[in-house]
Parts: sequence; C-alpha cells; structure tokens
Amino acid sequence: MSAQLPLAEAYRHCEAVTRTQAANFFYGIRLLPAERRRAMCAVYAFARRVDDIGDGTLAPDEKLRLLDAEDRALAALAPGDSAGVAAARLPREPAGAGASSREHADADPVMFALADAQRRFAIAPGVLGELIEGVRMDLAGTTYESFDELVVYCRRVAGAIGRVCLAIFGLREAAAVERARAERLADELGVALQLTNILRDVREDALGGRVYLPGEDLRRFGVAIEVGAATGPVADPQQLEQLSELVRFECDRAREWFERGMQLTGMLDRRSAACVLAMAGIYRRLLERIAAHPEEVAQRRLSLPVHEKAWVAARGLLGVGA
Repeated sequence: MSAQLPLAEAYRHCEAVTRTQAANFFYGIRLLPAERRRAMCAVYAFARRVDDIGDGTLAPDEKLRLLDAEDRALAALAPGDSAGVAAARLPREPAGAGASSREHADADPVMFALADAQRRFAIAPGVLGELIEGVRMDLAGTTYESFDELVVYCRRVAGAIGRVCLAIFGLREAAAVERARAERLADELGVALQLTNILRDVREDALGGRVYLPGEDLRRFGVAIEVGAATGPVADPQQLEQLSELVRFECDRAREWFERGMQLTGMLDRRSAACVLAMAGIYRRLLERIAAHPEEVAQRRLSLPVHEKAWVAARGLLGVGA
C-alpha cells in the first residue's frame, strides 16, 4: 500500500503549483483565510493537471486514458451517489481498481489535498468532472458554430470551477436562501473568465490548430482564421481589421457576462468577495486592454504588468470594483 503523505505537505505542493502557474488567480486566492486558501489551491492544482493533459504533446489516445484515470480518481474521493454517477460515465475498471484509486489519492499530493478539501467544503466530485468533459471536447476537435454552443464548453471548463469556488467561499447567512442564484452567478462569472481567455489566446490557439470563436461570428465579420500558421491567425491587413471588429464584438459579450457574474460578490463575506474582486478584476482589466487593442491578439498574448495586478488585488481587498 502506498505511504500516506502528510496533509500539510500535500497542501504546500498545491499552493506552490498555484503560486507559480496561476499568478492571476493567486492574487485573489491569497486574500482568503488559510483553510479556504488551501482548498482553492487544491482545486486549482487539479484543474492545472487536467489542462496540462489536454495541452500536452502525448498522443490523443494516451491523453484520453489519463483523463479517464483522473475521472476515476475524482469518483473515488467520496462514496455515495455523486461518486456513483461519475463512475457510471467511465469504462468498467478491473477488480480492485477502486481501492487502487484510493491508495493513489493518499500518495498523490493533489488528490490527497483535494480529498480533504472535498470533505471540508462538500465539493461534489461530479462538478470537477465537468472540467474533464470540457478537455475531452478539445481532444475531439470540437468546433462551435454558435455562441450558445461555445457557452456549453465555457460552462464545463470554467463555470464548473466557479461553482466549486462558491462551495469553498460559502454564502453570507442572509444570502444562503438564494443558493441557486449564487450558483448561476458563479457559473456566469466562470464563463466570463473563459471568454476572456479565448480572446487573449486567439494567436496561440490558432497556432495549435484550435479555433474557439463561433463559426457564425467568423462568417458575419468575414474572418478566416489560419490554423497552424506561424505568421499569425489572419493573412492580410483587411483580415486583421475584420478580426479586430470581431474581437470588439466578443468583448462586448464578455462584459455582459462579467456584469451579471460580479453580482455574486454581494452574496459573499468580505474575504471571499475580496478574492472574487481581485481575480475577476484582473481579468476584466485584461478584457478592457484587449478591447482597446484588438489587433494585438493576432500578434501576441496580451497580459497585465505585475504592478497593475497588485493594484487590482488591493482594490479588491478594500471592496472596490464590484
């Protein structure tokens, strides 16, 4: 049987992953009380692992095998209906494989920390399974004809994370009766973040052979994305202007999702609201930078300087920017 890791060591590993690989999110996460901060880092470390599988260089079949293994590990975190539902979507395991998954969780710092966070905050393993389903969509080469189809993907890879974060944050007592509304707002804020990611990564995704912008929007603005082209996602100055118009249009859409999703902050306690204001505030600033310079998404991956991120996080701590 695998030796069990000290829980504090498992959480330190997850925090190190989050600090080094998710600077935008860590500005907000570090504003939380210790127990919630650790749980958020465990969730992020798991999400980072799943994303890395999808973005890595392994063959598609091997990526799917690894995603199936992560899905089984999630299902093994907790007994009961939620685990059973998650496991029902998977191929049948060999005899004894469930026990192996539990032993793996003890030896794996990410799964060990995530299991503890799940117990403390009643995180449903099936919600994180939606993230895996979104990465499977990437591996299948799914494209999106309409914006509604793209939203399904965004809900899986980011809206689900928003709902998990809500479980960790908790609601103010006065807002607890509105849990369904809070879950919807957390989901919509996750979609807003993912739409911003998509606009930021137009060049990078096209170089990797992926186009997330809806087909109907590409045709409406007369844009033909060049996938795999080292010179960029569009071929000539006219196309660049049309892409810029399309990006502005999608930025307007993302703003609407932010406006709805940010209402969540009024339902959270001060520290959790500060975390959301910092994390989402950085992405909103990034979205505005993209909207102001839409032509640049064809040339590079836009980002905010460190001092600006720190300024947004400080405003979040003061409750400014909802």
